[in-house]
Amino acid sequence: MRKVLLLSVLALLAVMIQPVHAYFNVTYINVTVMPELNGSAHVTETYNLYITGPSVNQYNSYRQAINFTISSWQQALGISTLTEHIINPKSSIYGFEFLPGPLQYSGTSATAQLLMSYYVNNVTIINETAPRKFDYSFNDYVFNFAHTASGTALPADARLNIIIPKGAKVVSAYPLPDYPPTSFIGNYTGKTEFSWYSQEPLSKFTFSYIVTQSLGDEVMSYFSRIYSSYALVLYALLVILVVGVVAYLYIKVVNPKV
Repeated sequence: MRKVLLLSVLALLAVMIQPVHAYFNVTYINVTVMPELNGSAHVTETYNLYITGPSVNQYNSYRQAINFTISSWQQALGISTLTEHIINPKSSIYGFEFLPGPLQYSGTSATAQLLMSYYVNNVTIINETAPRKFDYSFNDYVFNFAHTASGTALPADARLNIIIPKGAKVVSAYPLPDYPPTSFIGNYTGKTEFSWYSQEPLSKFTFSYIVTQSLGDEVMSYFSRIYSSYALVLYALLVILVVGVVAYLYIKVVNPKV
């Protein structure tokens, strides 16, 4: 009897001194893709984080930690969805930044926003359809959202936004964006931001638009291509020119007797 009583007391003490588990929950994810004219894209992701009880102090400790990586945040918060949702399987992202925001208190709980920013290559496929006209088609393989029985789909608590360059003309979209609301592609004239949510399927996602390049942009693009192709040669010529000028000044000014 005493043995049973002792075991019961020990079990009760074990429960009482058990560490309080952290509670973190992502309530919403907002992913914004801003394609650039070279086919890459700047991506920003905002996570709305809900925190309760003693986890509030833990979050503040995490924010103050030095060299706390994104994988460290995933493990600390216990949230696997805290990851890049736009990726290129053939190359890594670059220019990555992660900013955990300050807490907004409400009684014993709090909320915070986590901001992720990075760049990805080959988000769009570029085809020149006419002089100074370029078709940009979104690569659906860059999506890193949840997989369902029917393929990749947006979670219920996520929103995907694509912001195209000003003046671009949308020529195809599937599924049709939830914003702006319309049933006809032609009604998107002048619109630059498009959003999908409500658990939209992304397995057969298509989105393309035409960018008409100005004459000035075409000239700049031409010289940019030349520079990128002959950058090393131009740099070598510049070095030779500088060395020649320095040698000339040395002969004529510093040591004119030579």
